Amino acid sequence: MASASAPRSGVQGRIASAATTLAAENQTLIAEIRRATVMMKEVGVDFERDNEFDMVKQLEDGVVDLVKAADECTHLSSSIQSIGKDYQPAAELTNFSKLFDKKIKRSKADVTSLSQSQLWLRQFREAIWKVHHEGQPMPGEEQEDIIMTSTECTILNATCPLTGKPIIELTEPVRSMDCKHIYEKRAIMQHLRTRTAQIRCPVTGCPKKLVADRVDCDPFLLMEIDEMRSLNAQRATAGVIEDFTQLEQD
Repeated sequence: MASASAPRSGVQGRIASAATTLAAENQTLIAEIRRATVMMKEVGVDFERDNEFDMVKQLEDGVVDLVKAADECTHLSSSIQSIGKDYQPAAELTNFSKLFDKKIKRSKADVTSLSQSQLWLRQFREAIWKVHHEGQPMPGEEQEDIIMTSTECTILNATCPLTGKPIIELTEPVRSMDCKHIYEKRAIMQHLRTRTAQIRCPVTGCPKKLVADRVDCDPFLLMEIDEMRSLNAQRATAGVIEDFTQLEQD
């Protein structure tokens, strides 16, 4: 699969447009996988309550497969976007198959911590564990250095450390690929531009370094923010119902 040289702006524009379309379709697939893992977690909790352990194991195996698929989709999406952004027409033919393979390998090599989709598997296992072990740490996860998200949300910081705005109210949220903390894009980019040396993430206590090209709106971020909004709305509704019940009892 190769491409000959053509007018610079025309080729770049078509490549960028095609990459944007393909990446968007891929992210839609990732969102569907996420919804499936949430549903499987809820069903798994019901099976665990009924002591249907074989069914729980089958569901967990299914979540493992979906997580692997989501990771592959994430690398695929990242590689497509990278080609769309970096592609430069040249006099010689461009071997897109070779270029794409190179981008995929680089994307996988850049993974330095637990992926967002792998956190979904942790959420599933934690939700199942809590059915019969509420308040007890999961085996092997008592150490403080292991980041464990709640069963309900994978967002690590509730507010942007620079603007103070709640994550669900950010205009253009982005996330560090290294520490997974979230910021308002304009604020974090301004923060990075005003410093000459490498700087740490502005979230209190986070030791990770920040690099501009490793801060982005990843395929999962907007989806997780929507989940956080839904969770907050559910909690607010539950609080109103509880207050109303207490008034009736009084």
